[in-house]
Amino acid sequence: MYTNFKREMAERGQELIEGMRESCLQKGCGGIKLLSVIFRHMDKDFSKRLTRSEFKQGVVAFGLTDLSDIDTEMLFQCFDKDDNDTIDFDEFFRRLRPPLKKSRESTVNKAFDQVDVNKDGVIQMDDLKVFYTANAKNHPKYLSGEWTLDQTLRSFLDSIDSPDDPDGVVTREEFLDYYAGVSATIDDDSYFVMMMRSCYGLPQR
Repeated sequence: MYTNFKREMAERGQELIEGMRESCLQKGCGGIKLLSVIFRHMDKDFSKRLTRSEFKQGVVAFGLTDLSDIDTEMLFQCFDKDDNDTIDFDEFFRRLRPPLKKSRESTVNKAFDQVDVNKDGVIQMDDLKVFYTANAKNHPKYLSGEWTLDQTLRSFLDSIDSPDDPDGVVTREEFLDYYAGVSATIDDDSYFVMMMRSCYGLPQR
């Protein structure tokens, strides 16, 4: 009986995780990143970990108000893998992110490496000035004079960064979060890989 109870709890926990993931995807490709921003705002001590109360506040702030207290507690326990009453950010978003097939994840990582020109582990303006300037100069708002080159490059960064808290720096995890959201809207593996290779100048195979 205890084994059945544990299995039922695990199944319910997985349902709640999938429900939270779906709620993120309904907010668009940047939904998971938006949740990340909210949780980072809740992290008052900058520990990169969420306490139970911080997690509950973040869930409400994100708009998941239909979750009962019991379900919210169960979600917290699902993500608290080491049972220390806190949730590690990286663990949380790694589990929440929609699964990426190996071929897709490999292509996304190669795209990140392509843009991270100075190889410091993040994408920011200095990288884009090397990688993206030629494309940016063909942007309609640059051609019309409405945007400067820096504004055009920043627009590209902001499209991957969170729309509510763009800081001009995109980490590999944030890049993966964004394209995991894009991936979830594309069924065909070949099309997704081809799109990524075309967008980021990777060799087509």
